[in-house]
Amino acid sequence: MLDHVRRLAWLSLSALTLAAAVTAPAFADEPPIRIGVMAKFAQINGAAILNGATLAAEEINAAGGVKGRRIELIQYDDQGSASDATLAFQRAVRQDHVQAVVGTFLSEIAITLAPWAARLKVPYIVTGAGADQLGKLVHDNWPAYRYVFRTILPASSTAQGVCDSVRDLAVGQMGYKSGVLMTEDAAWTRSYDEFLASCLPAAGLKLAAPVKVATDTTDFTPIFQKIEATKADVIVTGVGIIGNKPVVQWANQQVPMLLMGYNAQAGASAFWKETSGATQGLVTFTAASEDSALTPKTVPFAQAYLKRFGTTPAAHSFATYDAIYLLKNAVERGDSVEADAIVSALEKADYVGASGRIVFQGPQDPLTHDMRFGEGYVTGVAIQWQNGKQVTVWPPAVATSKLVLPPFVPQRR
Repeated sequence: MLDHVRRLAWLSLSALTLAAAVTAPAFADEPPIRIGVMAKFAQINGAAILNGATLAAEEINAAGGVKGRRIELIQYDDQGSASDATLAFQRAVRQDHVQAVVGTFLSEIAITLAPWAARLKVPYIVTGAGADQLGKLVHDNWPAYRYVFRTILPASSTAQGVCDSVRDLAVGQMGYKSGVLMTEDAAWTRSYDEFLASCLPAAGLKLAAPVKVATDTTDFTPIFQKIEATKADVIVTGVGIIGNKPVVQWANQQVPMLLMGYNAQAGASAFWKETSGATQGLVTFTAASEDSALTPKTVPFAQAYLKRFGTTPAAHSFATYDAIYLLKNAVERGDSVEADAIVSALEKADYVGASGRIVFQGPQDPLTHDMRFGEGYVTGVAIQWQNGKQVTVWPPAVATSKLVLPPFVPQRR
């Protein structure tokens, strides 16, 4: 009981108000629209979520708010713990009276919070967790779970983007024939692994036995030795929590294989400093980049984000920035801050954001309330780290550079 009280007290202290204060116009006497932002903020991904929300709120407030009402962000650091996240979610709704909650990086936490969003009847937009199980939960528990949406791509859509980029870059451009799928042992990689196990061979990449890595792995030497023994051409990754460790050791040990796939942390420019430049040559699929004009909003957002925070936005930044604007759009179209009105408006959303055109899938789709993926909607890009900068190398329509191999990676075995 004492631990429970202490935890509540800690959450109360950590729920710091981000008033999104800028030199803003005078607002109506009505109370602000309160939005909870939740993640583990000490991590690159958590900071990306918080920063994306902050920039959106600052912009909206500077432009007059939402129907004359200021947006007030309240942050909840979940410490990467499902129990802490649950307590914070309950406090956000019952005590702080938020109109919506955005964020969450870990899929295990998002899956835990989905039933609470349904129980407390509060819109919950997941902007970092990719497990397909979340969308399936909404589908299988419809309409009770209709309060849950997601503006980050689910793992199966990310896998499709990875597969297509591997087909065009590794197989098509470099002539590679074989690869190894190396992914972390987490909820989100289950559907990711399943999709790529069939898609990559169909794309022309013969796969050796997959390698599953514990999220607390620190020494990748034996793992890379095992992978090198396969004599494969490319390592296709799926990592989020362990983003920097395999990258640093890949470069330091000069593993002679291209490292590409999905690395959730590598989308932000802070990753270059965090890896001391070891990320040179790494290729990762992500939502968008500072040089990919996916929509008229993509590059201006990336430039504003860099100016405001001193780093480029990661996928979670794009997702959270778009989520805040989606909530603004929903309140304005539904003319209400009531939960059911916001949810109904979100279900009808057709919004062009920084990451693409966002339309949510309906209850007939297995991944209910996930974004439509593909041409004309949200597509994603593949970026490569080249000389300290992220450059878009795929798809060809928005690419600003060709793929460049690190010096220790051969053109083709």
